[in-house]
Amino acid sequence: MTTELSPDAPSETADHPDPADDNTATALPRLLDRARQEYRDLAARGLALDLTRGKPAPAQLDLSGELLSLPGARHTAADGTDVRNYGGLQGLPELREIFAEVLQVPAGQLLAAGNSSLELMHDSLVHALLSVLPGAESRWVDQERIAFLCPVPGYDRHFALCERFGIDMIPVPMTDEGPDMDAVERLVAADPAVKGIWCVPKYSNPDGVSYSDATVARLAAMSTAAPDFRIFWDNAYAAHDLTDEPVGIADLLAACATAGNPDRAFVFGSTSKITAAGSGVAFFGSSPANVRWLLANNAKRSIGPDKVNQLRHALFLRDADGVRTHMARQRAVLRPKFDAVARLLEAGLGGTGLATWTAPKGGYFVTLQLTDGGAKEVVRRAAEAGIVLTPAGATHPYGDDPRDAVIRIAPSYPGLAELERAIEGLTVCVRLVGYERRAAAAEGVSPAATTS
Repeated sequence: MTTELSPDAPSETADHPDPADDNTATALPRLLDRARQEYRDLAARGLALDLTRGKPAPAQLDLSGELLSLPGARHTAADGTDVRNYGGLQGLPELREIFAEVLQVPAGQLLAAGNSSLELMHDSLVHALLSVLPGAESRWVDQERIAFLCPVPGYDRHFALCERFGIDMIPVPMTDEGPDMDAVERLVAADPAVKGIWCVPKYSNPDGVSYSDATVARLAAMSTAAPDFRIFWDNAYAAHDLTDEPVGIADLLAACATAGNPDRAFVFGSTSKITAAGSGVAFFGSSPANVRWLLANNAKRSIGPDKVNQLRHALFLRDADGVRTHMARQRAVLRPKFDAVARLLEAGLGGTGLATWTAPKGGYFVTLQLTDGGAKEVVRRAAEAGIVLTPAGATHPYGDDPRDAVIRIAPSYPGLAELERAIEGLTVCVRLVGYERRAAAAEGVSPAATTS
């Protein structure tokens, strides 16, 4: 699965990959010998590179340096609220107005909370387990079994939340338009234990897919056996475009209301990869009934969010256009890194038939798919050579990628030179493991038995 980065994204073919017609059983010994020597040279370099998480780079965080001097002497919000005091569980109206457009949620149905959307997802699950959702007949914890649909490849922290609370996970394959809706519709209609689905609708983690309008409409309108089914709509990359032509997605909340399922969607977002990753603001949006439900439950655990931080964000970003302007500066930092990944993957793996990869139009990740499997072995070899990657299998529930094929690349944090060294090294490992597995298959030996 690939998505175009840009029509003029740089591409080149290095000297070391062979054309596809040379990648035959007779050529494999020579290809494997060369890959082994390249790996020995790589390991001898003593690298210490880390591509494990999609963190903003220091240069991206520097773009929000003005936040550190805000709100200055000001301590009153637009509605007269003294942000230094308790209260205001729904968050500052002026900040909710800014992100209402970004997240496609009416400001009156949007909550501005603490610094973590993951925390809001965690709390929403806990509240659904321990209190009755609008439209539900009982608490989730009182039911024999709870299950969530998990589009794969997907986000490991979503899967970790399900494991934490004993929620069964049912993998659903991703397509170029979002999750396989035929499978989704079949599963939600047949089993009342299926209570939710995880979705990263725009520039999905990790494959960069954005949901089509048809997918959004089907999610909103589908028949579900569970009356309290919820879509956990983690719109983490709502403003994170890598091109000058942003991808738009349909308004899920409006689609659910139109389809007669107004309570179906929980929308999450944050400024974590917009301003300061550890000191941002998270958002929850939904129907009025769901907002009342969450506010009532949150009132038991908090007297109000950090409104000083919310005010500084409102003053810094100003409005939705301010968010877009700021994200254009972020794009200027990120785009060269994604271009470098595309260029070096093509240079190192193009023509080998060993892998395919995504070229996303936004988001934070590139997905590498190995044709013959061996992702765990590639990650192991890379680590031994000083290049640490996200564990293979992290993109699937329970850490189990049935094809052992997906490797998530996180280009954002390293400097460009470090990133280039890491991607070059990764391609060496892919060639080594790929040719080993092909040579073993040609000899009738299990690839798992091969070592260099």
